[in-house]
Amino acid sequence: MSLTLRHYALLAVIAFCIALPGRLSLPPLDRDEPRYMQATAQMLSSGNFLDIRFQDQPRYLQPAGIYWLEATAVKTVETLTGDKTLRHQSWPYRLPSLIASALSIALTCWIGARLFSAEAGILGALLLLCSTLFAAESHMATIDSVLLLNILSLEALLLHHFQNVTAGKPTPTRFSILYWAGLGIGLMLKGPIILIPALGTIGALCISYRSLALWRALRPAWGWLISLAILLPWCISIAIVSHGEFFRRAVGHNLLGKITHAQETHGFPPGYYLLLFIIAFWPGAIFALRALPTIWQQRNQPSTRFLLCWIIPHWVFFEALATKLPHYVLPTYPAIAILTAAALTQGIPPIRALWVRLLSNIYAILWALIGFAFCGVGLGILYKMEGLFAPSTLTPLCGSLPLICAAIWLFYKNHLRESAFCAIGTAMISQVGIFLIVIPQLTSIQLSPHIAKSFEQIRPCANSALISPSYREPSLVFLTGGATRLLPPGQAAQNLHDNAQCDLALIDARDEPLFKKNLAQLGEAPLLYDQYKGLNYSNGHKMSLTLYGIKPQK
Repeated sequence: MSLTLRHYALLAVIAFCIALPGRLSLPPLDRDEPRYMQATAQMLSSGNFLDIRFQDQPRYLQPAGIYWLEATAVKTVETLTGDKTLRHQSWPYRLPSLIASALSIALTCWIGARLFSAEAGILGALLLLCSTLFAAESHMATIDSVLLLNILSLEALLLHHFQNVTAGKPTPTRFSILYWAGLGIGLMLKGPIILIPALGTIGALCISYRSLALWRALRPAWGWLISLAILLPWCISIAIVSHGEFFRRAVGHNLLGKITHAQETHGFPPGYYLLLFIIAFWPGAIFALRALPTIWQQRNQPSTRFLLCWIIPHWVFFEALATKLPHYVLPTYPAIAILTAAALTQGIPPIRALWVRLLSNIYAILWALIGFAFCGVGLGILYKMEGLFAPSTLTPLCGSLPLICAAIWLFYKNHLRESAFCAIGTAMISQVGIFLIVIPQLTSIQLSPHIAKSFEQIRPCANSALISPSYREPSLVFLTGGATRLLPPGQAAQNLHDNAQCDLALIDARDEPLFKKNLAQLGEAPLLYDQYKGLNYSNGHKMSLTLYGIKPQK
C-alpha cells in the first residue's frame, strides 16, 4: 500500500484531535511555559517584537522565532474571536505546539514510509504520538514541539538528497534551497543548537560512507547564505538593542554554560537518557529494545544507516552535556520510532541467548509495571492529593487496563506487533484521561489560577499590583496579566506601604512574621482579603498563602 497526501493529512488530524483534550482547562504546566507566554504577551502589549523580556528582565535564551509564532497565534485568535481577554489565557499560546506536533506525526510517517513501508511509517508515527515525552511537550507552549518539526523537516529534506545520491541522481536545486532555509528558521528558533541534528546527521553519513557526495549535493557553497539571510537581520538588530548582551547570555551563559557545567540543578552523569528512556518513550521502549538485534543486523542497509546517523550524534552529544533535561533527546525519537516500527513489521525472531533473554525479561517487567502505573495514576493521584475518588477517572482506567493486559500477554507470546498496537491504545487512553479528567481536578496544585482569579475580583484599582515575595511562580505573573511583582520578603511591606490604596501582597505563613513586623514599623496594619492553601508543584513545597492589603486609616 502506498500512502497519499490524504493519508498524511488524516494522520495529522488524528494527532491533532488526540493532543486536543484538556487544552482549554489545563493551567500552565511548568515554569518554562508561563515564561514563554508572558514574554509573548509583553511583545503584543508593547509592540516590541525584537527585545524579549519577562517583566523587566531580559529573556536572552534563544532568538525570537518561537515568540513570534506564539504572538501570531494569539493575534490570529483575537482577530477571529474579537476577544482581547484571550491574551491572558493559556490555550492560544499552545496552538503552535499543537499544530507542530500534528505535522510532526505526519512527517514521521512520511519518512518511515519512504525508508521502509507504509505500515512501518504508520506504526512509527503512532509510537511517537503516544510516547510520554512527546505527549507532554505537545501540550505546552514551549519551543520543543516546534523545534522537533523543524528538525524533522531538515531530516526529510536531507533524506531526499541522500536517496538521490545513493541512486546516483541529481537533486533539484529547490530542495537544497528548502534545506538551507529550514536551517535558517531553526537558527531563529534555537540558535546554534540546531546545528547538532542538522549537520550531525550529514557528518555521520559522510564519515560512514567515506564520501562528501551528500555534502556537495546540498550545495553548501552558496546554501549557507540563505540561512544567514534569514538569521542576520535579527542578529544585527538585537546586538544593537542589547549592546551585545543577548549573545553574551544566549551563547556564553546559556549554550556554553550548559556544556561545561550543570545549570539549574539539572546535572546528571552520562547514561541519564538511557535510564529515562523506558518512561519517556513508553510504550515503545520495550519494542525498541527487542528491535536492537534486527537493527544491528541491518545496520549497513542505507535506510537503517540514515536513521542511525540521525540518532547517534545527537544522543551522544546530549549524553555528554553537563546539563540534562528530558526533552533534549526528543528529536531522536522519530528515528527510534521508525526503526522500531520497521523491525516490528518485518518480524522480530525470539531471543535465544539466555543472558539476553533474562535482561529483556527484567526490562519487560519494569515496562509492564510502568504501564499499570499509567493506567491507574489518575485515580491514585486524585485520591492522594485531593482525597477525591472521582468516578470519571474510572473511564480511562477501564479502557486502558484490558489493553495493557492484552499487550503483556501478546508480548509474552512474541506477537510483538500486535502487542505494540495494544500498548499504543493503552497510552492514548491513559494520556487523554490524565489531561482531560485528572489534571483539571488537581485543585491543590492550581494555586496560580485560584490566586489570579481572586486578585482580579478583589483588586482595588485597575492598575493594582500583586506583590508576591513568597510564591514566586512565573505562572502567577502570566495569569495576572503581568501585574505580579516578585520581590524579596523584606521589600514587600515597603512596596505595599508606598501604594497602599491599590496594591495587594501575597504572603506565605513562613514570611508572615517578618512582613507584619515591617508593616508595623511603617505604621500600617494588614487587611486580610483571602487565603489559599495548596502545593507548589514546581518545587513540592506546601504553601499557606494570605492575600493582604493595607487597613484604611481612621
